[in-house]
Amino acid sequence: MKLSINYDIALTHIITRKKQTFVAALGVTIGVAIYLFMNSLSSGFTNFSRDNIFQANAHIKIYKNDELSKPLQENTKAITVIHNPQITTTSKTIINPQALLYRVKQEPYITNALVQVDFAAFYNRGKTQIKGSGNGVNMIEYSNMFNTNKYMVAGSIQALQGNLNGIIIGKGIAEKLSLNLGDNITVSSSYGVSKVLRIVGIFNMGNSLMDDSRSFVNISTAQQFLKENSSFVTTIYANTIDADKTLGFVEKLQSLTEYRVEDWQTTNADIISTDKTRKAMMGAISLSILLVASFGIYNILSATITQKINDIAILKAMGFKGGDVIKIFVSEAFIMGIIGTIIGLCCGAILITIMSKVYMGPPVGYFPIRIEPKLFTQSFILGIFITFCAGYFPARKAANVDPVEIFRK
Repeated sequence: MKLSINYDIALTHIITRKKQTFVAALGVTIGVAIYLFMNSLSSGFTNFSRDNIFQANAHIKIYKNDELSKPLQENTKAITVIHNPQITTTSKTIINPQALLYRVKQEPYITNALVQVDFAAFYNRGKTQIKGSGNGVNMIEYSNMFNTNKYMVAGSIQALQGNLNGIIIGKGIAEKLSLNLGDNITVSSSYGVSKVLRIVGIFNMGNSLMDDSRSFVNISTAQQFLKENSSFVTTIYANTIDADKTLGFVEKLQSLTEYRVEDWQTTNADIISTDKTRKAMMGAISLSILLVASFGIYNILSATITQKINDIAILKAMGFKGGDVIKIFVSEAFIMGIIGTIIGLCCGAILITIMSKVYMGPPVGYFPIRIEPKLFTQSFILGIFITFCAGYFPARKAANVDPVEIFRK
């Protein structure tokens, strides 16, 4: 019975002090809405950044790393040997790549793997020349791994399959050289090999670094640009079941080969560092706003306790314990927190929905934000927890009131 009385008293305070309740709930609403929006924005930009990374980067790549020359003589106490380390790697080829590719594909955590031949390319038309990078791939396998097909704006990836005289270029290259589907383009390599290739496809990934420089050719064509044989391969790419656990997978793959095994997080360490910094800043700012909002509840309850100090003394004189007093005022904070948090989540969802429909233009496209249930749950729990803490401390103060001292005054 006393439990229901505690809640009745708390509800009476809430109803009779509508203005204070509204102000406290409004503060929580604004805090929760901003916290949800900013963290959703941070998550959206992180996902956008990762999507850009995985447009042309696999979870793991295997390649032959450069080796440095070693000194001919070690340093001694009498003589200091000065040497100038030089790169001694003469070939980037992976020995017996098909056997290594087969072993990689047998690993249970690997979902897809392929070989690639990279070369420095120069795109020529008349006196105009653009420097870029060529990628020799099996275009069907490559598209299955990186979903290249969805970025095609002209032609198709199937047209390159088995076509030694075909090439797929980025939209930026096509625009700079005024080229269209079906036109011929002269491509040369740093090894002095030059070929006239027919454009069978044009892609637009929304990333100028790739659209203005990258192209795809058949593996055999890429090997010819490098004056290499049919077994020449520079890189093996592999995707895993979980992109966030690649570090453990790298260690397992490294035991299979002497070549360098590198995960996407190491390759893109600068981008990941930027994402973490942005996430930390937005999280700190939004959490600060929510904490400031909780002070509204703290101040209102503190003022209520000061005004109701005589009523609290009477309740304790009637047999109410300190725990009952804490329940009364914590219940008030909890009710205000529930109201403010739910409305804040609704406002945050509306704001996120509106922003997600704003078109920012290429390469971003629509504003990179979306509704994520995990963030809604996190915002709800945090909003309730902070308002609970904001109500507990003044409630504990009220619980320590000595009715005898109050009556004497």
